[in-house]
Amino acid sequence: MIELTRQYGRYGYRRIAALLRDAGWHVNDKRVERLWRREGLKVPMKQPKKGRLWLNDGSCVRLRPEHRNHVWSYDFVHCLTDDGKAFRTLNIIDEYSRECLAIRVDRKLNSGNVIDALSDLFILRGVPSFIRSDNGQEFIALAVQNWIKAVGAKTAYIEPGQPLGERLLRKL
Repeated sequence: MIELTRQYGRYGYRRIAALLRDAGWHVNDKRVERLWRREGLKVPMKQPKKGRLWLNDGSCVRLRPEHRNHVWSYDFVHCLTDDGKAFRTLNIIDEYSRECLAIRVDRKLNSGNVIDALSDLFILRGVPSFIRSDNGQEFIALAVQNWIKAVGAKTAYIEPGQPLGERLLRKL
């Protein structure tokens, strides 16, 4: 192994393991990596796994809307007026039909405003099976979570750092 690393200086332990296997040695990458570390050679850091598109409940399929009122998404968008003052919009959409169900605009929106907007929509449209959101403080507040459970919907949170789940909301 040391001779191969001297001969092929830019090769890593995986490539050296392949050369050893080609030469007739019965080794796997893990053993070569262990010996590589023992000899004091540099081993690259393991790369983090890419974000997953499935739910955290153990299923391997990402939650996809199947009909109207199956999955709703909601999120806040921050904007500025011409004079530089900030305001927020609460956007709620039906993921299946991509219809914008509600837009609430105010300088300050909190979990109480989220509950008010959702309760109005639940009266008009009925209760969806799932409500998808990010992990913002307004959406993970206990008042919102308990209220959503009480009306019979389930929450589906987007994993941190996964903007794919909010792509429809960001288009608004």
